[in-house]
Amino acid sequence: MSVDRLRGKVCFVTGAARGIGRSIALAFAAQGAQVIAADRDFDDDASLALLERLVLDVTDEAAVAQAARAHGDVNVLVNGVGAVCVGAALDGTIDDFDRSYAVNVRSMALTIRAFLPAMTSRGGGSIINIASVVSSVMAAPDRFAYATSKAAVIGLSMSVALDYAKHGVRCNAISPGTIETPSLRERWAATGDVAGARAAFVARQALGRLGAPEEIAAVAVLLASDEATFMTGSNIIIDGAMSL
Repeated sequence: MSVDRLRGKVCFVTGAARGIGRSIALAFAAQGAQVIAADRDFDDDASLALLERLVLDVTDEAAVAQAARAHGDVNVLVNGVGAVCVGAALDGTIDDFDRSYAVNVRSMALTIRAFLPAMTSRGGGSIINIASVVSSVMAAPDRFAYATSKAAVIGLSMSVALDYAKHGVRCNAISPGTIETPSLRERWAATGDVAGARAAFVARQALGRLGAPEEIAAVAVLLASDEATFMTGSNIIIDGAMSL
């Protein structure tokens, strides 16, 4: 793979402390981008310490607006924050549903609205939203709030893509399948049978393995780069044939 594919780009990545967001932030930096890695808190990670880190709650409208004002030169925005709420329609509470929507959808609306004006004034930019294969092409059991919110991410992405194409702003979604992240491992641990839970997830993968965050990051690099200037409104599914 060539290097410096993102040289000269300023990239703002949310959810950058762990999992997919972290891998995207590091991949962007490795390709020559200036990266602002944003999250609510950061572990003691030496690799992330090399990036510009910003403690940010993306559900806080005022804080998001301030971040956009402080980083007016951003031309790539990655919305990597996400939360998984487990349960069917009659499980949990409506507050759980509202939280899923706030974290998975409203936060993207806030960041997009905050960073779009500068992108449009400069005549271009790339927005990358992390959605999920669960909602874009398939359902999964006990994912009522999660699937609903991630489906909204697809609609949000297409709407922004259509409305702002004339300004040179591209907006695409990535829909991962099962990716082995710290969040997923925490959910395995919560079952009391980590090995069994992991095996169940692997069993539904045609490739016989789970995805790695770096595999999602590689596609994010493409979407952020000038190699993808004709791509907008797309939803790229990376699921190891889980949805087939």
